[in-house]
Amino acid sequence: MELTRQKELITRYITEVWDEGNTNNLSMYLHPNFKDFSLPEELSPDANGLKEWVDLTHQSLQPQTIIEEHLAEPDRCIIRISMHLKHVGLWRGIPATGITATTHGYRSFLLKDGLILEHRALIDGNTLERQLSSTTITGCKAKPAGN
Repeated sequence: MELTRQKELITRYITEVWDEGNTNNLSMYLHPNFKDFSLPEELSPDANGLKEWVDLTHQSLQPQTIIEEHLAEPDRCIIRISMHLKHVGLWRGIPATGITATTHGYRSFLLKDGLILEHRALIDGNTLERQLSSTTITGCKAKPAGN
């Protein structure tokens, strides 16, 4: 697959699946033998587990991903990203704050036959948790006594 087409595939995947939460067209992006090495261990590491994870994520967060750097070689891509996540539901025990927090990370893709065969991610969830927790704590301190 041409490197430009690989980059376009990954960019569309990030936008449609992760940012928009649309998992209806996963077959357009994922190889039949797809494996995701970054899903929580209680989820299956296949397209079904990915769909469940995207759906769960979107119940808590509305993401907007900025691709800061996109490196590609034949059948491999890695992106360095920043994520702006509006907190709209319970996440890691933190009730929705309505704020938009920012975190950073990397996503790595192995491609086969023009589709994503493997995915790995390293996203800084601890930074996100600190931002959301500090907002919650600050919000609690700001409430008048007795409320």
